[in-house]
Amino acid sequence: MAAIEGRVAIVTGASRGIGQAIAARLAASGARVAVSARTQREGESPFPGTIHETAAAIVDAGGTAVAVPADLSKGEDRAHLVAETERLLGPVDILVNNAAVTFYAKVADFDMRRWELMLEVQVRAPFELSQMVLPGMRERRQGWILNISSKASYHRKGPPYAPFDTRGGTMYGMCKAALERFTTGLAAEVYDDGIAVNCLSPSRVVATPGVIHHKLIPPGQEHIAEPTDVMAEAAYLLVSGDPATTTGLITLSQDVVDAAEQRRLRA
Repeated sequence: MAAIEGRVAIVTGASRGIGQAIAARLAASGARVAVSARTQREGESPFPGTIHETAAAIVDAGGTAVAVPADLSKGEDRAHLVAETERLLGPVDILVNNAAVTFYAKVADFDMRRWELMLEVQVRAPFELSQMVLPGMRERRQGWILNISSKASYHRKGPPYAPFDTRGGTMYGMCKAALERFTTGLAAEVYDDGIAVNCLSPSRVVATPGVIHHKLIPPGQEHIAEPTDVMAEAAYLLVSGDPATTTGLITLSQDVVDAAEQRRLRA
């Protein structure tokens, strides 16, 4: 527990799915977690889960968490998230950029308002939130920034192309590719300040409410999905690692977990 005990963490997109699991895992290891998303009350989203439910579950389990609502498409909400976290919990040591808003449509048909919204939440928000927490991390000479990506960032190979590659995920993949390039660039810039910046993707599709909604798992194939616990454990390992050696990674969840297990067996 000592690895992150007492550290302050922000986890965005934490009302459900991967973000919820990461927030709970960090809190279970002693971090004080600000749980953030738009959804505060049931019925505000077509999907189940709210930030207050996530925070309450953490507190009920003996952890420390506060719910900080934020619409990350809005600059004022991004600033409020960091300021409110620092007011309630203290300076931010860990930032997990998990929030996403996703629409699937082919490039020729993509609505530009949705294009702008996806960029705001998935690219600009991680960039600006990182800018806001970096001064404090630099002053303390330690910090951890973790960006959540996806295999959608991979370049599609063909022809012939797989049916999945032509269904309209280009914009989502573009956002994730930008996030990954941001990760490696920022990691280099802040390495001498003792700050780790990494990017984590699921090794397999995770059956989150959004994934089910977009039909990214074929019906009857739910058993192939990766449990959220694997992503949560990988996230914990990356934000508790040594910034001198564990930084600048674009990696998959199972690879992180397996590497940690190999280190444990060798010890």
